[in-house]
Amino acid sequence: MTRDRLAGAARAALGGGRRLDAVEPVAGGSRKGVYRLVMDDATTAIAYVWDNTENYWPAAEGDDDLTDPFSPGLGLGLFEAAHTRLHALGVRVPAIRLVDRDGVHYPSDLAVVEDIPGESLERLLARDPRAAAPVLRRLGDALEAMRRHRASGYGKVAVVDAGGTSRGTSCEQVVLERALRDLAEAASRDPRIAGARVRLEERLRSLAAAVRPRARYAVVHGELGPDHVLVDAEGNPVAIDIEGSMYFDVEWEHVFLQIRLGDAYRALVVDGLDEDRLALYLLAQRLSLTAGPLRLLDGDFPDRADMAGIAEYNLRKTLETLW
Repeated sequence: MTRDRLAGAARAALGGGRRLDAVEPVAGGSRKGVYRLVMDDATTAIAYVWDNTENYWPAAEGDDDLTDPFSPGLGLGLFEAAHTRLHALGVRVPAIRLVDRDGVHYPSDLAVVEDIPGESLERLLARDPRAAAPVLRRLGDALEAMRRHRASGYGKVAVVDAGGTSRGTSCEQVVLERALRDLAEAASRDPRIAGARVRLEERLRSLAAAVRPRARYAVVHGELGPDHVLVDAEGNPVAIDIEGSMYFDVEWEHVFLQIRLGDAYRALVVDGLDEDRLALYLLAQRLSLTAGPLRLLDGDFPDRADMAGIAEYNLRKTLETLW
């Protein structure tokens, strides 16, 4: 990513006679490029670039099927729809400075957004759990606002808010199908999962059969780990990587939060969650966090040791469900 390729977008987004001085890659993205734009007066912004060369995930059938709630959250359209919905609910997201879907400034989908100068919630929790406590409370308020906003259909925010319909018959059915695919992929890559595949499939089907029907769905981020929450100068949580936001069972969000936050999740516990859904979604997410990293390692993803560690940890947790 050269400075010249983003200079026009930076000037259009930030204006004021500023000149782009540097473009710095921001670590962590696996499906889009994330770059900090540094102007000659030290003003900064973040550029999101949705380009195939920035996507480390191997292509798979159905990647472009937006009616699948779990298809990759790629592209400016999904980002804008999620941003509009979350902002309307009072959830803090980076302000949009510029969008370019027509190739005016860049040949691929591009957005320039506010740069949040603080650290991530993940780093704050590791550095000072006490200082993170009010941020977690405010995150809980945001989650409650998302939980209260309901729709009669499930699926990506961009699909549901446009009046579309998603594939499948229910959230639990979509999760079961995805979990079975993840199980097959993990089994093809690791002999320990292969040896337990029959029992894991039986466990998944048993858990899914226990789930009772539901007809209303909340807004969820989908992957709201502490690395996807920044902390602004006022101590507010700021949600990023929002393209996968969807209407879904709120239990899906809480399982992910519990996995990623560990003991810190206690600050976000809410009443009224469905225990049967929680049990199914916990096993499904363990399988996803095993198969996904293993699949990502088929390509040239740079942080290979960290990704292998995620796969191994969740593989072991998956097998523990059978003990």
